[in-house]
Parts: sequence; structure tokens; C-alpha cells
Amino acid sequence: MGALDGLRVIDFGQYMAGPLAGMMLADNGADVIRVDPPSGPMWDTPANAVWNRGKRRISLDLKTVDGRRTAQELIASADVVIENFRPGIMDRLGLGAEESTANNDRLIYLSMPGFASDDERAAMPGWEGVVSAGVGTYSGSLERQYPSPVYTAVPIASSYAAFVGCAGVAMALVARERDGFGQRIEASLHDSMYQAIGIRGLKFLDRDAPGGPVPWVGPYECKDGRWVFFHAAYSHFIRQFCVAAGVPQWLDEPWSKASEIRQDFSLADVARAQLTNIFLTRTAQEWEDLINEAGPPTVRALDSAEWLLEPHAREAEIIVELDDPEIGPMLQPGIQVRMSKTPGEIRGPRKPLDADQEDILSELQGAAPAAMRAPGNRLSQALEGMTALDLCIILAGPTCGRTLAEFGADVVKIDNPFRENGILLHEDINRGKRSVLLDLKRDEGRELFMELAADVDVVVQNYRLGKVGGLGVEYESVKQINPNVIYASLNAFGEIGPWAHRAGWEQLAQSASGMLTRYGDTVPTLQPFAINDYGTGINGAFAVGMALYHRLRTGEGQQVFTALARTASTLQSNMLHGYEGKRWDEPAGQSALGEGPAHRLYEASDGWLFVGAHPDQADQIPSEDEFRTRTVTEWVVQLTAFGIGAAPVGTIEDAMTNERAVRLGFSVTREHEGRGRVRTNGPSIRMGRTPTTIGRPAMLPGSAATEVLGERSEDLSELGVVVAADAAGG
Repeated sequence: MGALDGLRVIDFGQYMAGPLAGMMLADNGADVIRVDPPSGPMWDTPANAVWNRGKRRISLDLKTVDGRRTAQELIASADVVIENFRPGIMDRLGLGAEESTANNDRLIYLSMPGFASDDERAAMPGWEGVVSAGVGTYSGSLERQYPSPVYTAVPIASSYAAFVGCAGVAMALVARERDGFGQRIEASLHDSMYQAIGIRGLKFLDRDAPGGPVPWVGPYECKDGRWVFFHAAYSHFIRQFCVAAGVPQWLDEPWSKASEIRQDFSLADVARAQLTNIFLTRTAQEWEDLINEAGPPTVRALDSAEWLLEPHAREAEIIVELDDPEIGPMLQPGIQVRMSKTPGEIRGPRKPLDADQEDILSELQGAAPAAMRAPGNRLSQALEGMTALDLCIILAGPTCGRTLAEFGADVVKIDNPFRENGILLHEDINRGKRSVLLDLKRDEGRELFMELAADVDVVVQNYRLGKVGGLGVEYESVKQINPNVIYASLNAFGEIGPWAHRAGWEQLAQSASGMLTRYGDTVPTLQPFAINDYGTGINGAFAVGMALYHRLRTGEGQQVFTALARTASTLQSNMLHGYEGKRWDEPAGQSALGEGPAHRLYEASDGWLFVGAHPDQADQIPSEDEFRTRTVTEWVVQLTAFGIGAAPVGTIEDAMTNERAVRLGFSVTREHEGRGRVRTNGPSIRMGRTPTTIGRPAMLPGSAATEVLGERSEDLSELGVVVAADAAGG
């Protein structure tokens, strides 16, 4: 049973974003009808075996009257439509959102064009590289800027459009179940990239940004020439490592203490040199086993082929095997989100082209027109009136809570007032929430949390498996007092499998899944953004939305799960496959420029641009030498006039200061109490009827204690259970 059982989805998607979104809905129970051109998908790739699994298939020629008529009938019978053509194409076919929703006011119509309908570049072909170039995707890694652009083979824009779009569909279903009306949703590939930018776009305008070198977090080469990513972000992890590695004397050195390094950055070089030497004394596997046994999280830098075969990936069902009718047995990414009561399933491998035409057409003959509903008490936001408690730290979990707030939920953020390093990245991930500092290790703190949890719709936490049980706030305890709660658990490696109890961060998911080795050369290198963290947070909200939709229909609550490693695998669904004859030939390394002449970076006389074209247009693309003879602007004008996609390569700063991004709220600079002006991103999805909002700037930590707890706040503050505003820093 899936949360979306009984829903019909018509998938007109092509290339990646649309088919991936359809796959995610099918994995959770929706009856997804895949509409193909007569010749099959426009992109002939093995990845179609992943994106079209579990769907029924029909071929229609939308250039003919009969094909369009059948498509209209399918839309009239649908709950959800997915399409990712350029704006205006579906309208010209008589299949656009305005006409379709006018005929079926319960319809949810998801559009995922390359560029949004109100973007001046809307008519430009929205190839992955073209929509990504201007937002800093090729300008550097998560850690540093590059002097020249570097291409990443991970299709971040297409994946994020699917993630954001699916979250929007789930929230639109919640709204429809509450007030009876559907709506149009637009999640363009370009605009969705602002959700991935995240902390790289965060900027403090009136003070220095917190931070500094962190040698205890990073990649280190081992005795066998393999690498590990080591992540001792807290002092107890450093202590555990030093004892396990047989160098307890290091703990007496100033370079073993983050607080000392922040005062004297030169200590970071000393620490890094010591760590470099000691990691060369054991193999990568020996270090991974030793360090994880001691406590700190560490993962070998695997390549994607190794990740497919890693026992944890298989046992946790992050990687699954299907018998594809064209390819044969195939390893591929599993289900992105897991749900305790409505677990979903992959209903089967990809079917052959047009396999279900007879059944689908037969169903249409007996289908009644969708019932029209008179206007009623429409919601202003999908989660209006709903409440959530957010116990999360760092990025993925708080992003889930932030996303719920953007869709209208009243989210109370509960932080540990005594956490080492304070509340990291608070301004980025805690906007739109009310903040309380509460010590859950105290009995009084736990009791207060349970009082709050008794009446909420959602609880979100992202501790490692078993950690919240030690605090007494795990799902089973909360369920005892609130049986219908939706309890979201996000972690690094999933809730089952041998690594389930490991702690983890963005870097470790990249390291395990092959992202680091593909993007790096001799040294494993982080991707441009924290794509696993933010993607997991958005997918967590997708799971919560589906669970709320199921609860509205059945009254039943449940626990939902997702993980960084699941997101890392889904993000690579275009290439993370294993089958006989598989070739790992995607672009890799720090000199990568693209996929080939028709989809790559080119250097002009005054900078770089990205060019994207259909293979049939390859002969219209100038040579590398020709590109260097004219400016970026001149080439963009000329190529777009020929129907070829072209875009200047920009930086993060270009993206965050872009006039359209500022005007539409994708980049927002606001006054933050006690911290001056801070720039963050904002929501980018366009909900036609229940719009998202950015919410208030991140409060001083603890500022909402009286607002949330009332008169008890003062008494509990005296006991040290609730801590006054800003005691934990920000």
C-alpha cells in the first residue's frame, strides 16, 4: 500500500525532470500513465529504465487531432498532470494548465520547464547545463571558488525540479483534500537551483560570517592509496579518534581543539599535517572500521560502481535490482522516501513502449467527467492551521522544517541550548520558525516537549538512529500521547542496514556514493552545493505531505524516513546503474567541461558560456577556437537565434544579486535582530492557489520561549531547562 494509492497521474515528461517526478509518485502508489511519443522517449538513455519503472505506458502522437483528443481525455480523468516542456507548448496543443484546470477544477498540474513562464529566457531550450550555468553551478566546489569553470555530471537542476515539484504536489493534495480544489504548480529547473545554492548564497552584510578552517573534517589519503572522508566535527569525536588511533597525547595539543584553531588559524595547518601523516599508516578500510567503531563518522571515498555493490546500500534498499525488459538485470536507486504504514513499492520494471494502450483506452471509455465543485472556503496555504515541532540540527532536517513553514505550517524549532558550536547556519535553515532553547536531557525538558508534541501534526528529527530513544522522544513515545502524529526521521544512511546507526553529514554521503571521486582528480572533491542535505530536507517534506494526505483520508498517522544516502543515489539516477555492459564514461575530474560538443562549457573572448543543443544541431556549434574570437554576449545572441541554448557562466554572487531573483524572493536580504542584514535564499516553487511564503527572518535563538510556553517559560528558565534568547549563539 502506498500513500498515493488511488491517484491517477498522467506523465508527459521528457528527458529527466518530469519522468523522475513521475517515478517518485509511482513508487508511492500512484497509478502513473506514461505518455510517450510514437518513437519512444526523446532521450534514449539507460536511465529510462529507472525513471519509467512502475508506470503504465501509452504512445500518442500529440501532433495529430486524435492524439491530442486522447491526451485531453487522459487529463480529464487525472488527479495530477506532469509536463516539462518549454512554456507555451502544452497550451498550443490544447493541453495546457489553464484549459485543463478549467475543465477539471480538482486537477493538480505540475509544470517543470527549463526556465519559468515569466522568465525572459522562457523560449530558450532548457538543457541541464544551460539552466545551471548562471547560478554558480560550475564556478566552484562547496569549499572554494574556481578560476575556471568545472562541469559536474550530477544533474542537480533536473533532480531538484523533481524534488521540489513532488513536494509541491504532495502539499497540493493536502490542500485539495481539505478544500476540494486543485491548482497549477511551476517548478522550473533554473529556479529550483536556488534551493540547492543554500549556504553558498548565505551572506552577512554587517558582520563577519562565522566559521574558519576545520582540519578535523576532510578527505585524507590512506596507506593503500585510497581515501577516506573523516568528520570529527565535535570535541567528543576528536577525543574518540585520538584514543582509537593510539595518540591520546594529541588531546593536550592546542591544534586538537576547535576553539583554539578559531583563535589561531595557523594551528589548522599543524593539525592537518598530523592527520595527513597518521592516515598514511592504515588502509582506508582499516580506518573506516576503526574510527566508526570508536564513534566518529568516517567513510571510504568509493566510486559509484563500488557503491552499487556496497552491502549497506543493498541491505538498506538504497540500491535495488530490477529485471528490465531491454537491459536485463539492473542495479539502480531504490525508493527515495520510506513510510511505516504506507511503505510504497516499485511495482515492476519499465514496461515496453505502448504496453498498456488497450487497457488505458478501455478505461477512458467508461470514465465519467471530473465533478466540478462550487467555490467554497479555500485555503490560503496548503498547511494553514497545521503545527510542527522541529528537533533537527545543521541542514537536512531543519530544511524539512523550513519547507513545512514555507507551505504554511506553524513550526516551532527546538534547539539544545548547550550544543557545542551553537546553532550552525541558523539564519539559513531556521527562517519562518519560532525558536525555543530546551534541554531535552533534563526530565523537565522532556516532559515539556511531550506536552507540546501531544497536540502537533508533525514532529521532525534528524538524529542518528537510536539517539532520540535515549532522550525519550522517539516515535513510539510520541505516538503513545499523539497516535495520529506524522513523525519524520531523517539521517545519513537510512533506518535499516549495517550503517544505520552511523552519524553522517553531507560530505559522507558524497563520499560513499561516488560523488567525490567523480568530481575530483587526485583528491576527492565536494560537489558545488550541499545537494544531499537540501535535497533530503525537501524530500522529507514530500514524505510528510504524503503522510498528511493519507491521514486526511484515513485518520492514520505514521513515521516517515529518508536519508542523505538515498538522496545521493537519486541525484545520480541518470548514471548510477549496474548491468552487463555498463560503461562508466560520464564526465569526471576537475578538467571536465561537459558531455560532448552539443552540451558543454566553452571559453569566449571575455569569459565562459554553456551551450546546449540537440545532437542534430551539433554542426551549427562553432569550434573551440572560434568561440574565443567573440564575447559571451555575442555568442549567446547568435546561438539562441538559431534555437540553441546558451547562457553565460555566472557565480553564486551573480545568482544572488540577479534582479529577477531578488524581485521574486529567491534571494532575500533582511534585518536579523542582533546580527544586522543577512542574505538568504527563499522558496522558488510557484503554487498557483496556495502560495509559499518565506516567513520571518530567523529569530534570535530562544526568542519565542514566552510566546510558545507562556508563563512556564520564566520558571523553567530559572531551572536551566529553557534558556534565554541567544544563549546558544547563532
